[in-house]
Amino acid sequence: MSDLKITPAAARVNAGLTQRDVAEKMGVSTNTVINWENGKTVPSVSMAWRLSELYGIPLDNIFFVADTN
Repeated sequence: MSDLKITPAAARVNAGLTQRDVAEKMGVSTNTVINWENGKTVPSVSMAWRLSELYGIPLDNIFFVADTN
């Protein structure tokens, strides 16, 4: 297993997707994707798994952080 961690935004860009693409494929609003990427919210476990599949990388490699402010 790799120790490499990647942000959701970097994973999305590496997958060649826009925020709108992700929102449409995940069935959420673009603002939801923006909030995940900015750390304002984190996706549920099931959504995080779906993101890892969409981005083509293991979930362990995506680094989600919630803004606690």
